[in-house]
Amino acid sequence: MSWFKRSGSSSAPTVDLEARRAERAALVSAIAHRMALERPFGLPALSDRVAGALRAIPRELFTPPGVAARAYRDEVLPLAAGQTLSQPSLVALMTELLRIQPGDRVLEIGVGSGYQTALLAHLGATVFGLEVIADLARAAAGRLATLGIRTVTVRVGDGHAGWPEAAPFDAILAACAAATVPPALVAHLRPGGRLLLPVGPPDGPQQLCLVEKGTDGTVRERRLLAVAFVPMVGS
Repeated sequence: MSWFKRSGSSSAPTVDLEARRAERAALVSAIAHRMALERPFGLPALSDRVAGALRAIPRELFTPPGVAARAYRDEVLPLAAGQTLSQPSLVALMTELLRIQPGDRVLEIGVGSGYQTALLAHLGATVFGLEVIADLARAAAGRLATLGIRTVTVRVGDGHAGWPEAAPFDAILAACAAATVPPALVAHLRPGGRLLLPVGPPDGPQQLCLVEKGTDGTVRERRLLAVAFVPMVGS
């Protein structure tokens, strides 16, 4: 397996910072409104902590240059190698469902460009990121280093197997769909931990699934809403 650890830091680009901040703030307000409307379906509202992370992390730095102008639209954006960056409203919802607390150890599967990784780190998590595509993993580690994020380690690896030597985790998040819930990921959860991932075939219906492990080791699984993600592939 290849490993990429953050090393060093440098200043992020400062062009049009005020305009970008205004776009981020407007997007966060729109997401908060949408999530407030969806609460009757049992979904969480947008918390101040997650809203603050969304305002703080510059999404345009995690998009290919050709689509950076669309960074603050609530839409899926393309990445290299056929991968995608999820729409911000879904990223916000998934982040809320994980209930991240400072000091949590989090496994992220499908790092992609590193945007979700940066949000988790901003919330105080120590993040172990798996990405099966080496070029994406290397680029994400570079972006996170540029932003001075020091609590993330990214490596190339297969999400189905998890990261045994770093387990157990307080939370596990997958941004790619597995055919079924991988048993290794459930085993990697600490008692009281949460696993959130899309489940379903690549070309068929998928459901966002929340798996919670009780303090006594019992496991509860809930299907929350229909989603569409790229598949979780093997290395």
